Amino acid sequence: MSMEIEINQINSLIKKDQRLLGLDLGSKTIGIALSDIGRTIATPMETIKRVKFTKDVERLLTIIEQQNVGAIILGLPKNMNGSEGPRCQSTRQFAKNMAEKTQIPIGYWDERLSTIAVTRTLLEADTSRKRRSELVDKMAASYILQGVLNNLSKD
Repeated sequence: MSMEIEINQINSLIKKDQRLLGLDLGSKTIGIALSDIGRTIATPMETIKRVKFTKDVERLLTIIEQQNVGAIILGLPKNMNGSEGPRCQSTRQFAKNMAEKTQIPIGYWDERLSTIAVTRTLLEADTSRKRRSELVDKMAASYILQGVLNNLSKD
């Protein structure tokens, strides 16, 4: 059983050469981003179409193994007033189910406005609607993960 962790614990819990995996959980897709080994830059990796939990986790566990991931960061979709609604509950349930499949620590990062910020960036770049829909989830995951990396670099 893995553990839920506070973001500021990450550096002390994982090895120097391990990466962080950022996830933006949607009802239909999971956006995935990966940090570099130095844990300074988040890069959008891929978006997986959600099928069912076991299949989704299979893909995530493969990435974790291939990329030497030491911790998972899940975007926590809080309401604008900071309260937690059904989407937060579903994210926490995903983490709980994931914890039964891996020993890797899981942390949360407030993801309010991440998709909006990313969509705005893509609109400013004059990205087509089709291309935006292909990019937005993994870029939102990258945005979430970059927030964590920036926070960790302050320590």
